[in-house]
Amino acid sequence: MSFHRDNHKELAKDLGIRAELIYRWRVEFARYEGRSFPGNGKPKLTEEESEVVRLKRELEDVRIERDILKKAVGIFSMSDGRYFGS
Repeated sequence: MSFHRDNHKELAKDLGIRAELIYRWRVEFARYEGRSFPGNGKPKLTEEESEVVRLKRELEDVRIERDILKKAVGIFSMSDGRYFGS
């Protein structure tokens, strides 16, 4: 469905919004090829994008675990006199 400039203005008036918003929605819809407007403010992701997000979360969890283990090793090493200060 294509809208002419006047149709955007009429539609915006009917919806009670600015015509610029309709233009922006149209551009977003064209850019994201149907992945726009997912609801709840969360963009729909492709499988690859979802995998990247999942891997980034997993990497952050592993880094936190590593840092905790480093601190634990330091604490236990200090208590038995073999602190190496990594």
